[in-house]
Amino acid sequence: MDDAQLAAWVESLHADTREGTPRPEGFVPSTHLWWVEGDDYLGRVHVRHRLTPWLRELGGHVGYSVVPAHRRRGHATAMLAAALPVAAALGIECALVTCDVDNTASRRVIERNGGLFADQRGEKLRWWVPTG
Repeated sequence: MDDAQLAAWVESLHADTREGTPRPEGFVPSTHLWWVEGDDYLGRVHVRHRLTPWLRELGGHVGYSVVPAHRRRGHATAMLAAALPVAAALGIECALVTCDVDNTASRRVIERNGGLFADQRGEKLRWWVPTG
Protein backbone atom coordinates (compact mmCIF):
# COMPACT_ATOMS: atom_id res chain seq x y z
CA MET A 1 0.00 0.00 0.00
CA ASP A 2 1.53 3.32 -1.01
CA ASP A 3 1.12 6.60 0.90
CA ALA A 4 -1.83 7.77 -1.20
CA GLN A 5 -3.68 4.48 -0.71
CA LEU A 6 -3.01 4.57 3.02
CA ALA A 7 -4.27 8.16 3.25
CA ALA A 8 -7.44 7.24 1.34
CA TRP A 9 -8.03 4.25 3.60
CA VAL A 10 -7.55 6.33 6.76
CA GLU A 11 -9.97 8.94 5.39
CA SER A 12 -12.53 6.19 4.74
CA LEU A 13 -12.22 5.13 8.39
CA HIS A 14 -12.79 8.73 9.51
CA ALA A 15 -15.78 8.98 7.17
CA ASP A 16 -17.21 5.81 8.67
CA THR A 17 -17.78 7.69 11.94
CA ARG A 18 -20.15 10.15 10.24
CA GLU A 19 -23.86 9.41 10.12
CA GLY A 20 -24.36 10.66 6.55
CA THR A 21 -21.58 8.59 4.97
CA PRO A 22 -22.98 6.11 2.44
CA ARG A 23 -22.46 2.52 3.55
CA PRO A 24 -23.85 -0.90 2.64
CA GLU A 25 -27.23 -1.85 4.05
CA GLY A 26 -26.93 -3.23 7.55
CA PHE A 27 -23.75 -1.30 8.33
CA VAL A 28 -23.77 1.50 10.91
CA PRO A 29 -21.38 4.34 11.75
CA SER A 30 -18.33 3.03 13.61
CA THR A 31 -15.29 4.48 15.32
CA HIS A 32 -12.10 2.61 14.44
CA LEU A 33 -9.07 2.57 16.75
CA TRP A 34 -5.68 1.04 16.02
CA TRP A 35 -3.60 -0.49 18.76
CA VAL A 36 0.12 0.13 18.24
CA GLU A 37 3.33 -0.18 20.21
CA GLY A 38 6.15 1.88 18.72
CA ASP A 39 6.13 1.03 15.02
CA ASP A 40 4.27 -2.26 15.53
CA TYR A 41 0.59 -2.62 14.65
CA LEU A 42 -0.92 -4.89 17.29
CA GLY A 43 -4.57 -4.88 16.35
CA ARG A 44 -7.75 -2.89 16.03
CA VAL A 45 -10.95 -2.23 17.89
CA HIS A 46 -14.11 -0.67 16.53
CA VAL A 47 -17.16 0.71 18.26
CA ARG A 48 -20.45 0.57 16.40
CA HIS A 49 -22.49 3.66 17.17
CA ARG A 50 -25.82 1.81 17.28
CA LEU A 51 -27.21 -1.67 16.85
CA THR A 52 -29.17 -3.10 13.96
CA PRO A 53 -31.34 -6.16 14.64
CA TRP A 54 -28.46 -8.41 13.47
CA LEU A 55 -25.89 -6.59 15.62
CA ARG A 56 -28.24 -6.77 18.62
CA GLU A 57 -28.53 -10.52 18.10
CA LEU A 58 -24.94 -11.51 17.22
CA GLY A 59 -22.48 -8.69 16.49
CA GLY A 60 -22.62 -6.23 19.37
CA HIS A 61 -21.29 -2.71 19.81
CA VAL A 62 -17.58 -3.53 20.04
CA GLY A 63 -15.34 -5.76 17.96
CA TYR A 64 -11.61 -6.26 18.40
CA SER A 65 -8.82 -8.26 16.86
CA VAL A 66 -5.19 -8.73 17.86
CA VAL A 67 -2.46 -9.75 15.41
CA PRO A 68 -1.63 -13.41 16.18
CA ALA A 69 2.01 -12.68 17.04
CA HIS A 70 0.87 -10.27 19.79
CA ARG A 71 -1.86 -12.36 21.42
CA ARG A 72 -1.83 -13.57 25.04
CA ARG A 73 -0.20 -10.36 26.30
CA GLY A 74 -3.25 -8.46 27.56
CA HIS A 75 -3.69 -6.29 24.48
CA ALA A 76 -7.31 -7.31 23.82
CA THR A 77 -8.24 -6.57 27.43
CA ALA A 78 -6.64 -3.13 27.16
CA MET A 79 -8.24 -2.51 23.77
CA LEU A 80 -11.74 -3.24 25.05
CA ALA A 81 -11.07 -1.06 28.10
CA ALA A 82 -10.01 1.78 25.77
CA ALA A 83 -13.13 1.35 23.63
CA LEU A 84 -15.59 1.62 26.53
CA PRO A 85 -15.15 5.39 27.08
CA VAL A 86 -15.64 5.88 23.33
CA ALA A 87 -18.93 4.01 23.60
CA ALA A 88 -19.89 6.06 26.66
CA ALA A 89 -19.23 9.30 24.74
CA LEU A 90 -21.69 8.06 22.11
CA GLY A 91 -24.38 7.66 24.79
CA ILE A 92 -24.04 3.88 25.08
CA GLU A 93 -24.42 3.04 28.79
CA CYS A 94 -23.81 -0.69 28.40
CA ALA A 95 -22.04 -2.04 25.34
CA LEU A 96 -23.09 -5.37 23.92
CA VAL A 97 -19.98 -7.50 23.32
CA THR A 98 -20.18 -10.99 21.84
CA CYS A 99 -17.85 -13.88 21.12
CA ASP A 100 -18.03 -17.41 19.79
CA VAL A 101 -18.78 -20.09 22.39
CA ASP A 102 -15.35 -21.68 21.88
CA ASN A 103 -13.37 -18.42 22.19
CA THR A 104 -12.27 -18.68 25.81
CA ALA A 105 -9.67 -15.92 25.42
CA SER A 106 -12.27 -13.40 24.29
CA ARG A 107 -14.61 -14.55 27.03
CA ARG A 108 -11.90 -13.68 29.60
CA VAL A 109 -11.33 -10.28 27.94
CA ILE A 110 -15.01 -9.41 28.25
CA GLU A 111 -15.26 -10.63 31.84
CA ARG A 112 -12.10 -8.73 32.87
CA ASN A 113 -13.79 -5.58 31.59
CA GLY A 114 -16.85 -6.10 33.79
CA GLY A 115 -19.03 -7.92 31.28
CA LEU A 116 -22.31 -9.21 32.67
CA PHE A 117 -23.29 -12.42 30.91
CA ALA A 118 -26.63 -12.06 29.14
CA ASP A 119 -27.20 -15.27 27.20
CA GLN A 120 -26.17 -17.60 24.41
CA ARG A 121 -27.73 -17.32 20.98
CA GLY A 122 -26.66 -20.11 18.69
CA GLU A 123 -22.87 -20.20 18.67
CA LYS A 124 -22.55 -16.69 20.18
CA LEU A 125 -22.24 -15.69 23.81
CA ARG A 126 -23.48 -12.19 24.73
CA TRP A 127 -22.43 -9.82 27.52
CA TRP A 128 -23.44 -6.30 28.51
CA VAL A 129 -20.38 -4.29 29.57
CA PRO A 130 -20.88 -1.04 31.51
CA THR A 131 -19.14 1.85 29.76
CA GLY A 132 -18.93 4.31 32.65
